[in-house]
Amino acid sequence: MTGVKFLFRVTLRRHDLVAEIFSLREPVKVPLVLSKKEIKRSLIMAPILKARVMLSLAYGCGLRAGEVVRLQVGDIDSAQEIIRIVQAKGWKDRNVMLPTDILDLLREWWTERPTCQDVDVPTSERVLFPGYRGKHLSTRQMFRLFKETARDVGIIKPVTLHTLRHSFATHLLERGTDIRVIQVLLGHSKLTTTARYARVATGMIAAVDSPLDDLNGTKRKKGKPRSS
Repeated sequence: MTGVKFLFRVTLRRHDLVAEIFSLREPVKVPLVLSKKEIKRSLIMAPILKARVMLSLAYGCGLRAGEVVRLQVGDIDSAQEIIRIVQAKGWKDRNVMLPTDILDLLREWWTERPTCQDVDVPTSERVLFPGYRGKHLSTRQMFRLFKETARDVGIIKPVTLHTLRHSFATHLLERGTDIRVIQVLLGHSKLTTTARYARVATGMIAAVDSPLDDLNGTKRKKGKPRSS
C-alpha cells in the first residue's frame, strides 16, 4: 500500500488520487490451541513411533513442520541438551531445548529409522526422517499423520501442525515463562508476534479476578472458574 501511494504522490504527482486510497485492516484471529490433555492423548495415540517423535518435536520444542522434517543428526546436541535449527524461516539459525523425553524418543527412533539412504552420507548430515529419492519426509506426509492421530483421539477442531507450535508457546506462557524467552525459542523477530499468545492463554485469563467479585465479596482460587 505504501508503494501505491508513493506511485501516485511522487511519480505521477496525482495527490487527488492519494486521498482516495485507503486500506482495509485484516481481521485479527486468535491462534487455535489444544489443551494439555489433548496434546497428551495425541502423543500417546500416535499411530507409529515416527509420528510420535515428530509430533513431540513440534509441540515439545515449538518447531515448525518444515523444521522438524529437515532435522539432521548433527542438529541434535545431547551434550548441551539443545537442538540447532539451521536456516529456518527468515534464514535465521536458533537453538531450542532438547527435553529428556524427546532425546529418549530420538534414540529409540534411531534403531528403527530406515538406513537405505545413508550410503556415502556423513552421519552428521543424515536426515532424521528420510523420505523418498534421497530426500527428507515431506510436511504433507507429517500433516497426514497428525490428522490421523487427531481423528483417532476425537479432536474435531480444525487443527494444523502449526497448532502444536501455538500450543507450545501458550502453555509456556501459562507456566510463567518470560515472553522474551518464548520469543527466542520461536524465532520471532518482533515481540508483538509472540505477545498474541497472551490472548489465548486460558489459564492466565481464568486466573484474573473480575471486578464483580469485589462487589459481591466473592473469592475463588486462582485459575479455578466459579462453578455455575
